Amino acid sequence: MRFDQSLADTLDATMLAQLLPDDAVKSLGRWLTDPERGQQYRDGSGVHTVPYAPSSWIAVERWPNDFADRVAVASASVSRAEVVATLRAAEQSQTWAAAFVATQVWGYGLTGYGPYRTGQMLAQPGAEEAFAEAVSLLTDEGASAAYERLQVLDGLGPAFLTKFLYFAGQALPEVKGLRPLILDSVLAGVLRRHATKMGVVAGYEWAPVIANRIWRDSNWTSYRYHIYLQWMYAASEQLTAGSIEWPAAPDVLELALFSGAWDPA
Repeated sequence: MRFDQSLADTLDATMLAQLLPDDAVKSLGRWLTDPERGQQYRDGSGVHTVPYAPSSWIAVERWPNDFADRVAVASASVSRAEVVATLRAAEQSQTWAAAFVATQVWGYGLTGYGPYRTGQMLAQPGAEEAFAEAVSLLTDEGASAAYERLQVLDGLGPAFLTKFLYFAGQALPEVKGLRPLILDSVLAGVLRRHATKMGVVAGYEWAPVIANRIWRDSNWTSYRYHIYLQWMYAASEQLTAGSIEWPAAPDVLELALFSGAWDPA
């Protein structure tokens, strides 16, 4: 079956019209009240913390001033709120390389190849200019334009470029349109299964093929990222308007779906 954009548009419209089914709302509500899972995020995702090994980042030239000493500290952790604070400082000084590193430390955590890949990104000609221009585009044009700007950096996949955009969007006083959220293969997988199920229920025999194409594991277009943001914000509003005391923060939904709070299958 050849790809047909009109079919993708139809599937997108179906998802945006139906959003979260009742079983999803119930699952997410249970996740939010579970002391071992989502209860700590009732007031937002800022406390979401990731461990990392400072010494493994010693070869990376730019290092956030407020992160742990890479020589003196064996292990450390960093929260979303702390990364946002680093990006706010960068917004004041208009220096983005160390801010980018902060987002990648949080993103990679204890993954061993994180420092190497981050160093590769920083070594590319024009990398810091790309970060600065992406932030400017967030303010002037919106998340999709900023997403496209960072796609030119070789090796910087959507999962990690959207981490930078997410934290930059949280730090900026204003952005154009919807503030960015993280999109990775786990989140794409949730939407792929949801789109497939919604399409089959609607009688679209082609839904599984189209859903597998548009919600593949990586290499999403800026348009797909735009659809993702639309769906996530609308679904978050649906939860906030319900009776489960969901916080008015779409990134909590991103965290919940990443954590396996609901499986559409």
